[in-house]
Amino acid sequence: MTSVKEQEAIRKLMAFLQEWDSAHKVARSCILDNFIKSNDGKTEPELELEFSQGASLFLARLTAWLRMTYMYSTCLNKLLKSIGIFLSAASGRRYIIEFLEIGGVSILLEILGLNHLKEEDKRESVKLLQLIADAGRKYKELICESYGVRSLAEFLVTSDSAEAQEDTQALMDCLGRSNPKYQNQVYKGLVAVLPCASPRAQQLALQTLRVMQDAVGEAPSILVEPMLGVLGSAHLEVQYEATQLLRALMARELRPALLEGLVALLTPPRKKAFTFCDKTSKDPTTLCLQEPVLVYVQQAAAAKVIGVLAKESAEVAEELIQLKVVRGLMVAVGNLDHVASQRHASISLEYFVHVFPFVEECVKKALGHTLFQRFMDSPETWYTKMDPVQAEELASNTVDIPRDMARMQSRGEQE
Repeated sequence: MTSVKEQEAIRKLMAFLQEWDSAHKVARSCILDNFIKSNDGKTEPELELEFSQGASLFLARLTAWLRMTYMYSTCLNKLLKSIGIFLSAASGRRYIIEFLEIGGVSILLEILGLNHLKEEDKRESVKLLQLIADAGRKYKELICESYGVRSLAEFLVTSDSAEAQEDTQALMDCLGRSNPKYQNQVYKGLVAVLPCASPRAQQLALQTLRVMQDAVGEAPSILVEPMLGVLGSAHLEVQYEATQLLRALMARELRPALLEGLVALLTPPRKKAFTFCDKTSKDPTTLCLQEPVLVYVQQAAAAKVIGVLAKESAEVAEELIQLKVVRGLMVAVGNLDHVASQRHASISLEYFVHVFPFVEECVKKALGHTLFQRFMDSPETWYTKMDPVQAEELASNTVDIPRDMARMQSRGEQE
């Protein structure tokens, strides 16, 4: 026998559910407002007390309405926030299971791909997916099995909201942890983001790849081309993250391919015709990176990264010398069309000259006594006084250090 108090509570619950069932959009919106205001942050026992042990009945109605209306943005943000109250409730694992049983993950992922929906609605969807992923490995696997990595990667690229992109990055980072079955899938999904046109997405993807690197171990070969490609970004924050990831990859089997690619960027094809992008042709006042400018940005970035990597490892420095990095750096110093290339290449070249005596001899022979002395006196500025003839000599140099010499000891080892 139920008590009078319990009967009254059940009557109120049934009245509330009937009110919801008979309400139209405006009335339901008000019900959701009151529910969010009154129940945000409640635990599972508190929600059950509020709904007389029938909270699941209201959750079922919310999920049913979501399934029917999510494509039309009917109170979508409020609806997702209301469902989030259940999914985030402490001790409320059963609410997550109930939501998943109606295909909740697929709906949330589909929301991310609907162009007509608001960014704030999509961000709310990502938050719910995060709550599901936080519940444990099998829930992470379910998201991945539902093509979640692809959907999240696409949203990371297309989103106009920095906050939504950061939430998406956090979710992909979560999916990549303690999820051995789909860890590599997440990693490759992030690699697929790198060639995109969104600097923020590139930056976040590079950050997450670096965090995941230790867990993943050896990086796949598909990383090489997009990794070198992001060095063409005009955004310093992207180049910084690319440099940090390259540093982490020097301990991996991918190192030779990455070093070879970096050295190749120092010598882009000469006399390449300028190709204007569509945006520039439509509006002459709008400048976007043209092909030669892009390769020069890559050249400068490669010259800078090479200096960083060489200074951190004598072994890497020797491998770079074997790959003819000295010749490539001299070519970049002779690039009068891009001062950044000259500066970074000159600074990196000075390091090799300072550390390896045989490099000093080769560079001195190529430059001549006077020019070499200017270089040694002021490696950061000497190129500004270079005339076109000298620049052409550098750009067309044929310095070739034999492989056996590249294995000779550095000054530090000799001492």
